[in-house]
Amino acid sequence: MILDLHTHSIKSDDGRAKVDNYCKWIQARDIPIDGFVLTEHRQFDFESDYSELAEEYSLTILKGSEVETEYGHVLVFGVTEGLVDEFDFSSINVPLAKVIDSCKRHAAMPVPCHPGRPRVGMSAHLAEFGVPEGVRIVEIYNGGSRGQEDQIAQDMAREQGYLGIGGSDAHIVSHIGRCATRFDSPIRSEQELVTALESGSFEPITFRS
Repeated sequence: MILDLHTHSIKSDDGRAKVDNYCKWIQARDIPIDGFVLTEHRQFDFESDYSELAEEYSLTILKGSEVETEYGHVLVFGVTEGLVDEFDFSSINVPLAKVIDSCKRHAAMPVPCHPGRPRVGMSAHLAEFGVPEGVRIVEIYNGGSRGQEDQIAQDMAREQGYLGIGGSDAHIVSHIGRCATRFDSPIRSEQELVTALESGSFEPITFRS
């Protein structure tokens, strides 16, 4: 099963894509993914229900979040009401240690994204803050990466022994599915996604030329 683990809709302040248009684009262009995760910036969208869209287009549509820490941006999968109560998702400087500890207590998974990117990527902060404890997975294929950003992420993952995922980081419809993650088993819920990530039975893939 192939999921794009990093997408944004109009719920994000810089997102320009409606979720139904993502679905239509995937179908019309035969994008080789089975679903996607909406990781809206600095929030978790409790309100939206995409189950009817998922059924209509035979896609898995899940929700996560992208939070901001002193180490850069971090995707959070398996968000619950209890986790949201642990720290301020809207903050632009949440301590990464707090995110990791809170995720551990609430059976969620934190994944630093685009870690090779200047300023908002984890690798840019290692010299100042050191290697953080508790990181297991990082995003090594990002659809919005430029230059050597993905290579920096891959080198860091290899050096630190991290597993890698892929995500498009789509903010517009035509970017969805540029990068994704292949899982060994079907995933239909946020909880199943976290379980699959914890198992390590996945691989990042890229469809960028």
